[in-house]
Amino acid sequence: MKALPIINFEEKIFKKKKQLLLKFPYNNTLINYLRKMPFVYWSSTLKCWYTEDNGNNLIKIKAALKDVTQLNTKNLSSKKLFKRDLNIDQKKLLNSFYLYLKGKRYSASTISTYTHFMADFIGFNTKNELNNLTSKDVDLFIESVFIEREYSISTQRQFISALKLFTVFYPHTQIDNLVLERPKKSKKLPNVLSQEEVLRIISATQNLKHRAIIALLYSCGLRISELINLRLADFNLERKQLIVKEGKGRKDRYVSLADSFMPLLSNYYYSYLPKIYFVEGNNNQKYSAESVRQFLRKSCLKANVKRRVTPHTLRHSYATHLLENGVDIRYIQSLLGHARPETTMIYTHVKRKDLMEIQNPLDIALQKAQKVDNEKGNVLLSRNF
Repeated sequence: MKALPIINFEEKIFKKKKQLLLKFPYNNTLINYLRKMPFVYWSSTLKCWYTEDNGNNLIKIKAALKDVTQLNTKNLSSKKLFKRDLNIDQKKLLNSFYLYLKGKRYSASTISTYTHFMADFIGFNTKNELNNLTSKDVDLFIESVFIEREYSISTQRQFISALKLFTVFYPHTQIDNLVLERPKKSKKLPNVLSQEEVLRIISATQNLKHRAIIALLYSCGLRISELINLRLADFNLERKQLIVKEGKGRKDRYVSLADSFMPLLSNYYYSYLPKIYFVEGNNNQKYSAESVRQFLRKSCLKANVKRRVTPHTLRHSYATHLLENGVDIRYIQSLLGHARPETTMIYTHVKRKDLMEIQNPLDIALQKAQKVDNEKGNVLLSRNF
């Protein structure tokens, strides 16, 4: 079998973020591997694949492609590289940890990420006996590797989660599990479209398949991974429902289909005749998540929606619009498949209906000023008063 081309990594600021570029001669096999990674995107501008340079993504790519082809990271700055020289015993221990996580039924992505985090940690402390490692060694590793490489908070949280599991699996270290704390998450409000903007995007999408995808993402609040894994057998047209199987956290849930979506669904199905999945790529395979992102960006440009819109933006918009229409937060939690109500509560912070009912103190101050001196007539900010 002919060897696959080497993937060369480069660093670049793109879309106002640090990105890792993946460059290699055109190869269908490699492209199919990358399309299965939801965090790797194709850029028609850069003419190459890229991923956010957050440390975690490089680990995932190395794990997924280690037995597929060679990866050249020589062009990355030295602080991004981490060379580990593990001995046979350490490799055996990590392999046992891998099997331990597998037995706990963690997802393949989580198992790979956690195992590689622990390989980095052990490799960083390779000159020290594993049994002698303490919580101070953990702090030093975070300061020297995570802070220095500017890893995200979510990546650091994943490392702490991996380490907590490792101390249970291998309780012979001096690391105090109770002392290990995950840094607090950044609490960013979701980007939400108006209902008019959603309709403009759908209307601007001329391709029937693309229009059906956007309409379904919004009307059912689906994650992109849930959409591309959605099978025809998951639709119950008589009940106007579809079942989302093995969603995030391996949870199944039912969501209702919009009445207005049914004619579009029928038109799409009889036009494209998918065999297994709701949307399919070549040879009845799963559709690419990056393909969805690409045509969604084009539709937004046509609809003159200038904000950054992703498939998840449609999910955020679905939840917020439900809340604004008076749907109970507990039902929205169920429809979204959230494990905790706190996750769903974030949409109460962007609920426009309630915000519009709150009178601004500046308006109240001007109203009071007007009542005090009716002779001045309307008091306006656009002129002296």
